Amino acid sequence: MRLVIANCSVDYAGRLSAHLPLAKRLLMLKADGSLLVHSDGGSYKPLNWMSPPCTLTVDEPDEQQREAGITQVWRVAQAKTADLLIVSIHEVLHDSAHDLGIDPGLQKDGVEAHLQKLLAEQIHLLGDGHVLVRREYMTAIGPVDILARDERGASVAVELKRRGDIDGVEQLTRYLELMNRDPLLAPVSGVFAAQEIKPQARTLAEDRGIRCLVLDYDAMRGLDDSDSRLF
Repeated sequence: MRLVIANCSVDYAGRLSAHLPLAKRLLMLKADGSLLVHSDGGSYKPLNWMSPPCTLTVDEPDEQQREAGITQVWRVAQAKTADLLIVSIHEVLHDSAHDLGIDPGLQKDGVEAHLQKLLAEQIHLLGDGHVLVRREYMTAIGPVDILARDERGASVAVELKRRGDIDGVEQLTRYLELMNRDPLLAPVSGVFAAQEIKPQARTLAEDRGIRCLVLDYDAMRGLDDSDSRLF
């Protein structure tokens, strides 16, 4: 991973256009080719980014750009679309590279791990005719919680959370984007499953064609004594 802190402006052109005026920012270049632009705020969320597959080229500024104080021009092009991220660097304050090695992936907590096991055993909760292919299906960017097939034999990727938020939807989106490039799996649909799904996460998932499934943990464990309920 390469970390560059620089005074820069950023322009994004593609399905939409966006401009970040000149300011001090962190540019994060990852081994998968992605570029993320961060400010000193906003928690984990970058101000702008380009997802892989993409390529970075570094150009010398033209005369007009040099007069404006630009010393480097980074062009990050998306390989699958015409989207382009242009970073105009005025001054580099820090530039370092670090080999992070192979990440072991996110370790599920007890409830999430148990949910995964229970859903694998009760795969019919995804819908009639669904069958389990395997748990923890490994991809190049991490394991998908459950890989199943629907009643038509099409692949279904399931991401499980205790509380489903936007991060989980983004995670499943990355898995789906990668898995749908595999001709042996494609087309792959997505299911975002959780005990509770936040409204914003549901809206984002449905907008991306991802199905949401709310899981009743107690019922799956056989603890749902509905006969004794008043309501």
